[in-house]
Amino acid sequence: MMARRNKGPALDAPRGRGGMLQRTPQPSRDRFGRFSEAFARAMGTSGFLLGMTVFVVVWLAWNTLAPRELQFDPREFNYTLLTLILSLQASYAAPLILLAQNRQDDRDRVQIEQDRQRAERNLADTEYLAREVVALRMAVNDFSDQVLTRDVLRAELRVLLDKLEHADQDEDEEGAAR
Repeated sequence: MMARRNKGPALDAPRGRGGMLQRTPQPSRDRFGRFSEAFARAMGTSGFLLGMTVFVVVWLAWNTLAPRELQFDPREFNYTLLTLILSLQASYAAPLILLAQNRQDDRDRVQIEQDRQRAERNLADTEYLAREVVALRMAVNDFSDQVLTRDVLRAELRVLLDKLEHADQDEDEEGAAR
């Protein structure tokens, strides 16, 4: 057996806990994706719109009607802080909504592919069953004269019954003649 010359990790052996190939933990991308979907779902509700409207109305009322020393975003400065807060919210909302849409598009693509595969299997099954039905019909048509129906059976039984009656009569006539 030859000794290994290179001191690197063996590619045919499983990685151990130690060594150079240890992976650093990554934050879960799926967790962030779920967060973005929940955020986008919440922003699309009437409750969110109502809450934002109440927030803005209270903000505007407080900074317009409260005494000057209690106002934190006065009207004279065109509600600069409110504008910054709403801009910040919009700057984060847009990418999160796009991320949620991308995740939904990925799920839709997977669902469409699964539906296509299911439709192909159903089509193959249907074609197989159609071929089987055609084969059965052809077999029945090929042997239709050999298929025993109730009427055919009755006719055959009548013929046999007539033969038996004639045979009995012939025996009776032979017995009487002797």
